[in-house]
Amino acid sequence: MAISVFDLFKVGIGPSSSHTVGPMRAAHLFVAHLERTGLLDAVRGLRVDLYGSLAATGKGHGTFTAVLLGLEGYDPETVLPDEVDSSLARIEETGELRLGEQLGRDPVLVRFGVPDMVLHPLTVLPRHTNGMRMGVVDAEGELIDEQTYFSVGGGFIIREGAEDEVLDRLESAVSELPYPFTTAVELLEHARANDLSIAEVMLENEKALRDEATVRDGLHHIWDVMEGCKNSALERTGVLPGGLNVRRRAPEWHRRLSEQDPDRDPRYWQEWTNLVALAVNEENASGGRVVTAPTNGAAGIIPAVLFYATHYAPGAETWSDEEKRRQIASFLLAAAAVGVLYKEQASISGAEVGCQGEVGSASSMAAAGLAQVLGGTPEQVENAAEIAMEHNLGLTCDPIGGLVQIPCIERNAIAASKAVNAAKMALMGDGSHHVSLDEVIITMRETGRDMSDKYKETAMGGLAVNVVEC
Repeated sequence: MAISVFDLFKVGIGPSSSHTVGPMRAAHLFVAHLERTGLLDAVRGLRVDLYGSLAATGKGHGTFTAVLLGLEGYDPETVLPDEVDSSLARIEETGELRLGEQLGRDPVLVRFGVPDMVLHPLTVLPRHTNGMRMGVVDAEGELIDEQTYFSVGGGFIIREGAEDEVLDRLESAVSELPYPFTTAVELLEHARANDLSIAEVMLENEKALRDEATVRDGLHHIWDVMEGCKNSALERTGVLPGGLNVRRRAPEWHRRLSEQDPDRDPRYWQEWTNLVALAVNEENASGGRVVTAPTNGAAGIIPAVLFYATHYAPGAETWSDEEKRRQIASFLLAAAAVGVLYKEQASISGAEVGCQGEVGSASSMAAAGLAQVLGGTPEQVENAAEIAMEHNLGLTCDPIGGLVQIPCIERNAIAASKAVNAAKMALMGDGSHHVSLDEVIITMRETGRDMSDKYKETAMGGLAVNVVEC
């Protein structure tokens, strides 16, 4: 199965792709399955079991409420924050779920809420630490269906018994791509043999899934959502939800930067890059509408580096609207090509390999995208991605209170600057280097395998236990 740019960049809601978006998708798929098989009208009872990391940090990540919304038929790509708030308030008030209502049918009413979920934080199912099992019974109390799903990072869902079946793809099932690749070696071979850039290789593969105009329109939509996410955060003040009392910094930073740098002097590139990363991740922490890039926990990195590209790349100030769209598409396509490598060879799940799989992968992807826009050769683009990941190896996932706030928000800003630096370093060379991107990806995977579970999104180690919650 092909991995599309639109698999890696998906519109969803915060705060977590693997703990919010993924579980909502799984619940949506389960209720859609019940409707498709004719079982939904017979449902009179429901059981939801959450395992491993979903149970351990689900409260702070919005997992429990995301499952409820999914069971009502909401999809994370289209649900709006106002719908989330109103539906959850109604569920809490009535104690009832309206199963399948958002599928365009009469709902099946079932008494069920967050307190009815069964949590197994110390039990990890064999396939993945983010496991969830949903079952339904009829009027006689007989089990009529049960399904187990795994949220494997970036909103990707796998169903037990169909481990090779990724269930939330956007039309990505094709038998052959013109330039299939799972390693950087194969990606570079395609680029060299066909005189293509990394972005062009990815575009040709996308064109096997949908026409070019649809691809480019879709990429522009992704950028629009990223911009809207940033702009929304710049208007929101106060503290972030969840109980840590983390103050929103983006609005004040924006005010100060606008006064200090009204003409966008290149000397302030890092301050603006930091601002965009913080703004996007503050919006994500608020449960706002974001783009998984490739995950929610790392959602601020690619928008921040793309902001750098569209404001500080040589000649960017003279780009026409058409040229700007073309450059944004090239950035996202090159970034996605590198994202494919992490999905194929390792993982983008913090619960599986630590934050190196989320922030590290996003930094690597962003570095590749920027190197592409700055005119890098395929070898330089690959080198930029390698440099960025090499210096994120071993990064743990230890959010305080299970919330995607500390250290996640600042970590995105730091990783965005790393990506800019990695791209610049790669372009100073000729693309040759000692450590290949494939080698560093394999190293990341092995490091994640060796990492103690307490540092992999369980809130059992690191900052999560060594800092007293506010």
